[in-house]
Amino acid sequence: MDFKIKKAGLEDLDETAGLFDLYRIFYRQASDVEKGKAFLKERLLNNESDIFLAIAEGKAVGFVQLYKLFHYTRLEKQWLLSDLFVHPDYRGKGISVALIDRSKEWCNETNACGLMLETEKTNDIGNNLYPRCEFEYDGLHNYYHWWK
Repeated sequence: MDFKIKKAGLEDLDETAGLFDLYRIFYRQASDVEKGKAFLKERLLNNESDIFLAIAEGKAVGFVQLYKLFHYTRLEKQWLLSDLFVHPDYRGKGISVALIDRSKEWCNETNACGLMLETEKTNDIGNNLYPRCEFEYDGLHNYYHWWK
């Protein structure tokens, strides 16, 4: 299957929001396309994230969203690969790997030291994909969250 990867802009907001909603549903969240669309629009308008879309058959079929972070030991910028999703009808065609590869290229283009990510232990797809894409599992750290 032929597909291309492009950097998303505001003109891609509707398609991106549709995929983002499916991604959130995958993580057991209630569907809310409009709220997700507003969230993505704010990220794009404020340059708070960079999103790349996979385009196949004339439509967006996958995306990756990256947030800028800074690494305390390397003293350099790095990217958090926060969100990665491919529509179920297009899985198994190399799109996830292509989105990750484009994220790695983005690190080079922005002089970042690398990518980091976290995923649920139950995400079998991701936990098989990331090592194949040369990510190293970090079993030394515990991740904690505080929510207000």
